[in-house]
Amino acid sequence: MAFLAAFSSAISSLGKPSFTLFRHFRCMNNVPENTVYSGPVTHSPSQRVTLTHLRQKHRNGEPITMVTAYDYPSAVHLDMAGIDVCLVGDSASMVVHGHDTTLPITLEEILVHCRSVARGAKRPLLVGDLPFGTYESSSNQAVGTAVRILKEGGMDAIKLEGGSPSRITAAKAIVEAGIAVMGHVGLTPQAISVLGGFKPQGKNVASAVKIVEIALALQEAGCFSVVLECVPAPVAAAVTAALQIPTIGIGAGPFCSGQVLVYHDLLGMLQHPLHAKVTPKFCKQFVQAGDVINKALVEYKEEVIKGSFPGPLQSPYKISEREANDLFNELQNLGLDKAASAASEAVKKFDASK
Repeated sequence: MAFLAAFSSAISSLGKPSFTLFRHFRCMNNVPENTVYSGPVTHSPSQRVTLTHLRQKHRNGEPITMVTAYDYPSAVHLDMAGIDVCLVGDSASMVVHGHDTTLPITLEEILVHCRSVARGAKRPLLVGDLPFGTYESSSNQAVGTAVRILKEGGMDAIKLEGGSPSRITAAKAIVEAGIAVMGHVGLTPQAISVLGGFKPQGKNVASAVKIVEIALALQEAGCFSVVLECVPAPVAAAVTAALQIPTIGIGAGPFCSGQVLVYHDLLGMLQHPLHAKVTPKFCKQFVQAGDVINKALVEYKEEVIKGSFPGPLQSPYKISEREANDLFNELQNLGLDKAASAASEAVKKFDASK
């Protein structure tokens, strides 16, 4: 406390408000609020989505928007669009790294994606997935991984899959450690070994009731929200009605508290037939960005081959006529006649194009 008092006094002596020192830092949800402690203040508090904002939207019946993204450019797009929640999902294993499942991605790889997203998304609540193999062994392992996702990844919360007793215990331990947790039930891709593949869940009474029970258990463990993946719409409606926390649907129909899709899926970026295996049936492609990207790449290739790119407009760095003549003479003096002629021809070509 003495250090903080001295620090505050030193700052005051500079004649500047102390919060200016922190204005370039992202305001995390675990930073103490001003109403309790005189800690750092967000540069634009009204624009940062917090758990309080999500709870308010849920109480008011306002749908929550969530997108799964993995890098800086996509995070910036989410920011500009005003998306509520950005999930840095372990689905990066398939979408970005080209694996057949979510299982191979490592914690270190997830952390790289988290840091990239955190640099780009200043408005959404940021949620980082716990990769397979990083939280199943014990509550201590789960808490340790969650801590790294926040401290090293710059996330606000974590998401974990499943509802076995050990997963419920892990979720509770993480919450008790002071970290917000999002649950995930229904199709849980990390469990495809026991599920027998990417198959919808809750299609019979026993399975549907189990999903409701797991969601309730996750709520009891302290989760602030639950993702419902690939379950029939009536089952999702039942879970949503049973819970007091928001449900986020993906392939779960329109009766959830909010929806989530993967950035690449909703933009139609994975157009090649080989990617059909990772493009889910429930996804709506709001644009066929993959076709636009492919067309642009083909045009680029053709213009390079024809020599029309780059042209004068894409060659903005100029050399004066005097310097060009001096260069020509200097190259000739060095015996580099071919180089001198090439430079001279380039000058003539660009002059002719004006």
